[in-house]
Amino acid sequence: MEPGRYRKTAYVNFAIIAANIIVFLYLETKGFTQDAEFMIAHGALFEPAVLYGKEYWRLLTAVFMHFGVEHLANNMLILFVLGDNLERALGKVRYAAFYLICGIGANVVSLWINIMREDYAVSAGASGAIFGVVGGLAYAVAVNRGRLEDLSTRQMVILMAFSLYHGFTSTGVNNVAHVAGLVLGILMGIILYRKPVKRIGWMEEDIW
Repeated sequence: MEPGRYRKTAYVNFAIIAANIIVFLYLETKGFTQDAEFMIAHGALFEPAVLYGKEYWRLLTAVFMHFGVEHLANNMLILFVLGDNLERALGKVRYAAFYLICGIGANVVSLWINIMREDYAVSAGASGAIFGVVGGLAYAVAVNRGRLEDLSTRQMVILMAFSLYHGFTSTGVNNVAHVAGLVLGILMGIILYRKPVKRIGWMEEDIW
């Protein structure tokens, strides 16, 4: 059997991408997604709103909001290319939990750091969760002797290095959320991922 020939469809990953697109289109019909005040009014992460307004739900809603179509397209392209690999590796339920935990967790760390610095900013985007996906895949690739489906250790290292470099050399990027998402992704990969075990003989198959 050719590798990857009968890969399962990643329905959860497609649903997450669809949810991000739907939220973006809805917000665009209501206003301008590159307007900070508009985004705050519709659920973006803003430290004073969480700290003083107790609006903790922003930690979740911000994960599905984006500042403009370019921001959305960049994030969804990465998720489309990588998310299906991790969903097949973890399974649908665990992948959904993984994605949300990384996204919310990255926002929690970003919120805490910004409050400590008294550096308040409006934040939104799936980047924290997507960096989590990158971290989880990096761990899965590593424990599979450097290869998982069509991904290799070299590819994952280059991707992580390039993504972090791009973030730190760009303005208006929440690098704390990126790094937090990456670290959370590796930790969640350790907790949730189990390397397939192959049976010997004519009944050889992957057991999850």
